[in-house]
Amino acid sequence: MYNLFQYSLVVSPKMLDKLDDLSPDVLYIPITIENYNGIFSFSVRVVDRRKAIAALLLLGIRRRRNRRWWVHPMNQRRKTFGAYYHLVAELQLDSEKHLNYFRMSAEQMEEILSIVGPDQTTNFRDPIEPKQRLAITLRYLAAGESFASLAYQYRLGAITVCSSVHMTCSAIEKRMMSIHIPPPIEDQWKAIASKFWDKWKFPNCLGAIDGKHITIKAPPNSGSLFFNYKKTFSIVLLALVDADYRFTYIQVGDFGRAKTLNVPEDSPLPGSGVQGPMPYVIVGDAAFPLKTYLMRPFPGHRLPRWRENFNYQLSSARMVIECAFSILRVLLSRLQMAPHFVDTVVMALCILHNFLTNPAQNQSLKSQVSFIYIALSTTM
Repeated sequence: MYNLFQYSLVVSPKMLDKLDDLSPDVLYIPITIENYNGIFSFSVRVVDRRKAIAALLLLGIRRRRNRRWWVHPMNQRRKTFGAYYHLVAELQLDSEKHLNYFRMSAEQMEEILSIVGPDQTTNFRDPIEPKQRLAITLRYLAAGESFASLAYQYRLGAITVCSSVHMTCSAIEKRMMSIHIPPPIEDQWKAIASKFWDKWKFPNCLGAIDGKHITIKAPPNSGSLFFNYKKTFSIVLLALVDADYRFTYIQVGDFGRAKTLNVPEDSPLPGSGVQGPMPYVIVGDAAFPLKTYLMRPFPGHRLPRWRENFNYQLSSARMVIECAFSILRVLLSRLQMAPHFVDTVVMALCILHNFLTNPAQNQSLKSQVSFIYIALSTTM
């Protein structure tokens, strides 16, 4: 006697058109299918459990999980036990611990809130306030904690935490991009070149360029598109940094399978013919091609002394991009989100990096950069 499997299903009406393409070994009898656009009567009776699973996979059907609560009972006690109403409130009384937890001062956090707060308002019956969304996002970017971990700490649903991060990062990109990573003008390029000479003794340098593979969760049906030479799935962040570790140009979203990090021809990076007769250049590593506006180290071993000296000076100037990437701690772990959300998070991260990077005022960041530079120099 055949087993009958009945399911509570969520399908689109277009999926019902695929029934004629199924194997004749699958027999159908009516059951109820619940759809967002209505109720359909349908059922399946099969001769083999494996064929039942195959039929369901072919239709794109999955078992529907009914919600037991609008808000989980544990999360309903958010204001009593949640981290935002206790830990974050106490951190505002201790500037040092607030800086360690969020990587910024309470005053800087309030300044960001005043910029992105209007974009954080929702129409839910019990909405998460904008400052709490910002606190969750900043903690995620500062420490790279998982959404599940933050959900337990702040007594929120994991989906709520994820959407809060996406919403806040989108607001940061929308409101702060033009302020903190604007396209440099001629006078700013000259000021950058002057600082590179003063700090790193490399003349006519407009910035250090490099790419970073950001590890992501393998997107469905992507094949080897995001698979890189490190045997992981990633997207590429291409960035140009000035002498003070600040991003002047960022491009994120290239597939991880790209083997060379060529400067795109249509990018607004400074190029030959744009800067006039002065030989301004940017510096990169051996992954970049040699161009009239892009200098890379001499290849090979046992080089003449003058070439070794050139490589040393170029590597010293290029170290600023390595330091900038090392500060972005969240990029050290795998980002569990779709690629287009990763793009937004990385853009927001670079914007906040520029917002916070001020070596003349932020002594903790200045000491952190110095430590990273020394650590990287010893490994060269």
